[in-house]
Amino acid sequence: MSETSALPRHSVSVTGVVVNDAGCVLAIKRADDGRWVPPGGVLELDETPYEGVVREVYEETGVKVCPDHLIGVYKNMKLGVVTLAIRCRVVEGTAHTSDEASSVRWLTLQEVSALMPEARAIRVIDAMRHDGPFVRVHDGTSVIPG
Repeated sequence: MSETSALPRHSVSVTGVVVNDAGCVLAIKRADDGRWVPPGGVLELDETPYEGVVREVYEETGVKVCPDHLIGVYKNMKLGVVTLAIRCRVVEGTAHTSDEASSVRWLTLQEVSALMPEARAIRVIDAMRHDGPFVRVHDGTSVIPG
């Protein structure tokens, strides 16, 4: 094995912060761990971040979206996952459950703060700001100050 192939690898994922006209955010309750989070997942090698977020949101919720802009970059320091959070708007579709989402809801910002782990809620909060993009690190649950 070469020296470079022995180096740790990062995984790159995308998160779609989908905001509707009422200012609510599309969220899923993950089927695997029961956590409320914005939809998203691993970016495929042959797709752009915008293509990936469109695919992931649709696969998990049935909602077709149009990406607007990059919110920020969020790194899970424990797992080595780097996530690109992208604000999106709805194009069409009615939200429904999937293999990855046991429940799908439109959440108010208060509900986001109450239901989502801090490391996921911060992406939604950042999406509502106008001074990004942001670069943040977390441990999978909590934001690490820095």
